[in-house]
Amino acid sequence: MRIACFSTKPYDRTFLDAAGSAPGRDDLELVYLQPALALETVALAASFPAICVFVNDVADRAVLERLAAGGTRTIALRCAGFNNVDLAAAATLGIAVVRVPAYSPHAVAEHAVALMLMLDRRLHRAYNRVREGNFALDGLLGFDMRGKTVGVVGTGRIGAVVARILAGFGCVLLAHDPLRDPGVTALGARYVDLAELLAASDIVTLHAPLVPATRHLIDARRIAGLKRGMMLINTSRGALVDTAAVVAGLKDGAIGALGLDVYEEEADLFFQDLSSQVLQDDVFARLLTFPNVVITGHQGFFTAEAMAAIADTTLGNLAAIARGEPCANAVRAG
Repeated sequence: MRIACFSTKPYDRTFLDAAGSAPGRDDLELVYLQPALALETVALAASFPAICVFVNDVADRAVLERLAAGGTRTIALRCAGFNNVDLAAAATLGIAVVRVPAYSPHAVAEHAVALMLMLDRRLHRAYNRVREGNFALDGLLGFDMRGKTVGVVGTGRIGAVVARILAGFGCVLLAHDPLRDPGVTALGARYVDLAELLAASDIVTLHAPLVPATRHLIDARRIAGLKRGMMLINTSRGALVDTAAVVAGLKDGAIGALGLDVYEEEADLFFQDLSSQVLQDDVFARLLTFPNVVITGHQGFFTAEAMAAIADTTLGNLAAIARGEPCANAVRAG
């Protein structure tokens, strides 16, 4: 089976090639494409029975109709999220969608905690100062993590690992999730409603999926209910937060620190080198001016272990489909 792999970087090829050498995958032919999947690039998939895409590739109805017309019958997501795929349209057009439901929850969880520590101890500012020969400590005062109240919004695989790490720091844990994890409760975490969590937490870390109910979960109304001066961390999906409202919260001090690994409009920014260009996104550019904001370019997942697991599961999904076998990682509408 020939597979058109969109949005591929050199590191994707490294791990996918390694996974493709495993037994039982000889019939998978990977064709690497640098462009992202969109209406303007969908013609590149013509005659491919399967395509492989990433988080910012667009698979809306218009794109899916073109894919179906070109003979594509499978979309393999090399990520956990699937909000960029119109699942109802895919089902109507007879296109199967498969994903990687879990790869390394530790990768994203550890990155979330790294952002907390960087913002707490002002490591981003300290690093730049020392390189300039400035060893003054003014403005670098942090706080002990021990004893601080941390609200974990979403206690699935990643959120549960974050809770375990923070329990090791001696943090007081609050949790919010429609499904309660007994393992998180065993750590001493207390499940509460979202309003109580936001009002009581010194740090709030988001680990929820992006669905209609969670879009702009953190908006102006929620920000008004935050513990003043708290730290907000988002390593999940960019659209969980209303970025314009967060900027306003940073300006008036409601939010004391912000760590992002995802951004609502990241598709035109992340995973590419724009260092010689003028950023066209004014909201993102404004975020970069705050000294109490740290942004990374969707790298939370980017560890060797996670990349190997993503590649292995992705090609395992495709191999099963090529053999006509059911795939346990299929995603369906509803």
